[in-house]
Amino acid sequence: MKNTTLVFVFMISILAVLTGCNKKSESLSENKSNKDFKIFAWDSFKKDSSFNHKAYFLDLKQKGIDGLLYSAGHDPNIYKQIGKIAKEAGLEFQAWIPTMVQANNPELKPEWYAINGKGESAFDKPAYVPYYQFLCPNKDGVYNFLENLYSNVASLDEVDGVHLDYIRFPDVILAKGLWDKYGLVMDKEYPQFDYCYCDDCVAGFKEKYNIDIKEVEDPSSEPLWKQYRYDLITAIVNKLSDTIHKKGKVITAAVFPGPNSIAKKIVRQEWDKWNLDAFFPMNYNDFYLEGTNWIGKITEEEVKAVNNSKPVYSGLFICPNPQNKGNESDPENHGLIPEELGDAIEVSIQNGAKGICLFTPGRMTDEHWQVLSDIIKNSKKE
Repeated sequence: MKNTTLVFVFMISILAVLTGCNKKSESLSENKSNKDFKIFAWDSFKKDSSFNHKAYFLDLKQKGIDGLLYSAGHDPNIYKQIGKIAKEAGLEFQAWIPTMVQANNPELKPEWYAINGKGESAFDKPAYVPYYQFLCPNKDGVYNFLENLYSNVASLDEVDGVHLDYIRFPDVILAKGLWDKYGLVMDKEYPQFDYCYCDDCVAGFKEKYNIDIKEVEDPSSEPLWKQYRYDLITAIVNKLSDTIHKKGKVITAAVFPGPNSIAKKIVRQEWDKWNLDAFFPMNYNDFYLEGTNWIGKITEEEVKAVNNSKPVYSGLFICPNPQNKGNESDPENHGLIPEELGDAIEVSIQNGAKGICLFTPGRMTDEHWQVLSDIIKNSKKE
């Protein structure tokens, strides 16, 4: 009896020690995986067959990336393959697929593309750059195409959700940092950049408000015409949202900053009315000729716009070659240098963002990664 009691006490002691070790291990694991903020990254499929996606994703996870917004075209098979690898590496995986911008496709009719104020189609006369082939959101065929596209991808077990991009009209006014690049002074709305004036949009607006927008001398002065187009984008987003949620997946979007100060004015995005699970505003300060303090101010606006009811992840544009930034005329090669990245993250979080999203891992230098590492370590000490 005495020996049995000793064995029992010994076993209880060992169990207590093991339980304590397990709790400590779980606590450390929880502390390691739970920052006060999440870090996402926009990234894209590497077509090189020799590229080691597994090693790459494990490296991103080790560097602090929590999730990927991943672009791989329209093929569900690629998202299935890459999503499996990403999730095995411990990364959240959303399929990042452009919405209104679509290249020539036999499934899309030329008459489904948006028409500008001069009567030109984005199908064969796109604004600014050749790939700006924007669809009109006021076409049943456009919605059916997008619903099928996103549904097929969202049905995959390996995909956590879909991430919308280019869910807007073309920029009626470019961000000021881009004016020199395109040789433009965009002091007002010009008809060649103003969309959409197709028959369906013109007729729909007239039916709703009894105004023929083609008879209005200055369409940009008509607030109802602006609101009509905000609503067209909002309607298609919310219909897609219902579809994706029925699949049990999340739906998010890359949006312009604001929305009131910028997004509504230049790309017709009233995104605070969108039924999404999270928002990723592209707070690319250099495009607006602003410093990192601006990122904090615009983040505050964004968080307040959604009443802090949905996560806002501050999109940060990374400078790929910091030492040469001052010599680059193209703002596409500008962005946050390592010395600015810490401030950009800090003001984003201080003003209510639930995290950040990097554009892109491939633009991050060793110095950028070190800054990010230091911020993550400091956040875990608090």
